[in-house]
Amino acid sequence: MRTIVTIGMCVRNCENLLGDAISSVIEQDFPHAFMEMVFVDDGSEDRTLQTIQDYVSRTDIKAKVFHTKWMGLGPARQLAFSNADGKYILWVDGDEVLSKSYVKQQVEFMEKNPEVGITSGAIRSYDRSLIIELDLVPVMVDRMFFEKQKSFLWKTRKLPGTGGATFRVEALRQVNGFDERITGAGEDMDVAKRIAAANWSIKYNDAVFYERRMKMLTITDLLKKYFWYGCGSYSFYLKDRAIVSLPRMTPPAGFVTGFFYSILAYKLMHQKAVFLLPSFFSLKMTAWCLGFIRSQIASVGS
Repeated sequence: MRTIVTIGMCVRNCENLLGDAISSVIEQDFPHAFMEMVFVDDGSEDRTLQTIQDYVSRTDIKAKVFHTKWMGLGPARQLAFSNADGKYILWVDGDEVLSKSYVKQQVEFMEKNPEVGITSGAIRSYDRSLIIELDLVPVMVDRMFFEKQKSFLWKTRKLPGTGGATFRVEALRQVNGFDERITGAGEDMDVAKRIAAANWSIKYNDAVFYERRMKMLTITDLLKKYFWYGCGSYSFYLKDRAIVSLPRMTPPAGFVTGFFYSILAYKLMHQKAVFLLPSFFSLKMTAWCLGFIRSQIASVGS
């Protein structure tokens, strides 16, 4: 019986959240006979691998489990993709939870839209804090304007990441999958840009999935996250300088971008808290720039 959808899970050190993510896959109302799970445990130092093995032993969904020394996101995604038998591959991160019909909705959407190379549902958060709410606002606004004509603010479309996104395997094969040289952030934007350049459409659908943002409750958590993004983006920047505009990643540019987002977000959500976005963006871009500079210095030193 042919596998229709592969659930790709590339995880590292997420034993406390991973059980909910895997459970949400096992509890899908899509026929298990047409599903498989491919896990890549990329050098975890906690009980992530044991958690995977425990859940795999208790489900009727076919599963493949790979445990590697730390490789990075690009190689991990490519390993999962190379071992996927499905027509589609749905990426689920270790801190994500799918709504019960998510897989079914993704497959139905892709079957009805054969020109689509990537689709993704709407992200929501289980955890509540002002930091989390503000960090999700740009995602909601970008989604609303994704199909709109390019503008001064949205010079390029914000491409969906891998988490919660469904990729057509044919499209991934056409562009030779993920770039294994990108070990930090950006492997998702890189492959999405190449798929779009190969004339596949990228569209959103109305299904819902959730993120467990327990590590995003304070300003310190926010700064750590975007420092990591900045560090990881350097190798991606060296490959594709057109998609990472350094002037637009500076704190002053972040303040201006946050201002525009706040206006659009208020029209969408009618919440006064969105007017904190200019300062919020400035903080994020400060951390991003520091991470980017750190990677640049490390690269020169090596």
